[in-house]
Amino acid sequence: MLNRDYEGQNCSIARALEVVGERWTLLIIRDVLLGLHRFDELQESLGIARNVLTDRLNRLVDEGVLERVLYSERPERYEYQLTKKGLDLNIALTALRQWGDDYLSEKPPRLQRRKVDKKPVVAAIVPKGTKSLRIDEIETLPGRAQRRIAPAGRNSLAGIGRLDRSLRVA
Repeated sequence: MLNRDYEGQNCSIARALEVVGERWTLLIIRDVLLGLHRFDELQESLGIARNVLTDRLNRLVDEGVLERVLYSERPERYEYQLTKKGLDLNIALTALRQWGDDYLSEKPPRLQRRKVDKKPVVAAIVPKGTKSLRIDEIETLPGRAQRRIAPAGRNSLAGIGRLDRSLRVA
């Protein structure tokens, strides 16, 4: 992690990395976005040590990215829900996924598309005030790598992100 001293530095990226820059943190947020909300679900999905997961979850709660919600009183158990601050990380995760699909994956492991018409969605830079998709308008599903479909060439799916850059994720 970066030092927390930003004296003489005005960099929002550095500040954001202090909150979400540790290896497991964005993967935790990804899994919560995908519907895993309970400690054991997250631990099983990620294969992360319990103490590390506890530390990261506590940090995300302290930073206001996640909130703990009681789901069982006996025994007392909590699940983790994204706050607005956490949900707003979806576009950053979408951009990272898109970059990874373009440069590091022969077959994208996941695809995102608009629910209403099934059109692929991408992260894009758009003018402020431009209508963008809400999180509930998007679905994430297994890509070719997870469906084990015979490969049709890298560009068959990796090019999806280049088809219509006018679609936005929010």
